[in-house]
Parts: sequence; C-alpha cells; structure tokens
Amino acid sequence: MSTIRWILGSGSPRRKELLAGIGVTFEIRTKDTEEVYPPDLKPREVPLYLAKLKAQPLLTDLADDEMVICADTVVILDNQIIGKPTDRDDAIRMLSRLSGQTHEVVTGVFIGNRERQLTAADSTTVTFGPLTQTEIEQYIDRYKPFDKAGSYGVQEWLGYVAVEKLVGSYTNVMGLPTHVVYRMIAEITA
Repeated sequence: MSTIRWILGSGSPRRKELLAGIGVTFEIRTKDTEEVYPPDLKPREVPLYLAKLKAQPLLTDLADDEMVICADTVVILDNQIIGKPTDRDDAIRMLSRLSGQTHEVVTGVFIGNRERQLTAADSTTVTFGPLTQTEIEQYIDRYKPFDKAGSYGVQEWLGYVAVEKLVGSYTNVMGLPTHVVYRMIAEITA
C-alpha cells in the first residue's frame, strides 16, 4: 500500500489535538452512531466495542489508501460506567460520586480499513480529592463538560485541582492514549 491517508472518526477537539501532537496528518469524518452496547458486556470491554461500532459505518466509504482511527473512552467507578452527563444535574451527580474516589478511565482504539484492523485498549487509574458542591457547580457552569465521560476534562481546571494521583497515561484520560495509537500506526503500516 502506498502512503496512507488517515481519517479520524471523531469530532472531539481533544482527540484532534492529541493525534496531531504525535505527528499524524489526517482529516475528520464522522457518522452518527448510536452508542449502544450489549448489557452483558463487562465495563472494561465497552470502550473497545464502541470504538469498533463507530468505525463500522466509516469503513464502507474508505478509499483503498485510507485508514480510520476511532476511539471511545469510559469512566468506571465501582464497576459501573459513568457516561456522558445528560444535563447539569446529571453532571453534578457524577462529579459528586467521583469526589474523593479512585476511578478507572478506559479508552478503546480501532485503527484500520476493510482489509486490516487493529484494536487495543488502555487503562488509567485516577484518584480525585474531595470536591465541594460549590466547586463542582462552578466547574460545570464554567466548562460545561456535557460531552465528556464522567463530566470532566483532566486538562481543565477540575483536573488541576482534583486529581491527586494518576497511574497510567494522561492522554488516555484526555480521550486518546497517544503512546498506544503511535505503536498501532507503526504496526499497521509496517
């Protein structure tokens, strides 16, 4: 295969920034996908399932020299997925649950085309210090984290003041484990 043209199957500004940060030139293409998964899936398996699900409708439209990169990130607390908040009250509830707790962030990554596909997942453990109700509400009102798993962006104010400990990849918590993606790209283009 000649030079590969990369397609990022995500509209996330964070994933765009992270992929560009490792030197990948790409274009963005997305198709609306209902992010539904089988109820019997283990929480750690969900992001990889959803990354593949997001990639499927894009695969049929790829040219022979194109490959798609799709990812999905979930926050897991007490073996339960904490998804994206539906509204302000839901975001407050989520951050109140995460306050003073250790949770896991798992990102599933799909890279490929119709002929060749690679998948991988990365996990990071994040410990939050205690947050006051005022801190939670001010963060939500200022940053409006309604498109973020767990209702927070680690690269924003809350990440600066709440994260006491992070074990694993920081970029994974942002939504794209760049070290994993970099190695996957090297493998699939070898």
